[in-house]
Amino acid sequence: MLSCKEVTHKLSEAQDRELSLSERLQLEVHLAMCHGCRNFRKQMTFLRMACRRYMSGKLSSDGDS
Repeated sequence: MLSCKEVTHKLSEAQDRELSLSERLQLEVHLAMCHGCRNFRKQMTFLRMACRRYMSGKLSSDGDS
């Protein structure tokens, strides 16, 4: 089973590349049992969405300056 450190690394990697079936299964098994890593995944998702919203707003307002 993956450690929490390995899971956080894999979750970060998943932002840049598609994980293999084996990697995804290992992640899901760990996440089913680990509340801390589930929270980390939620926080990463929130931050990613917040950054995208910020950048889309910043890009649309750049022409107004």
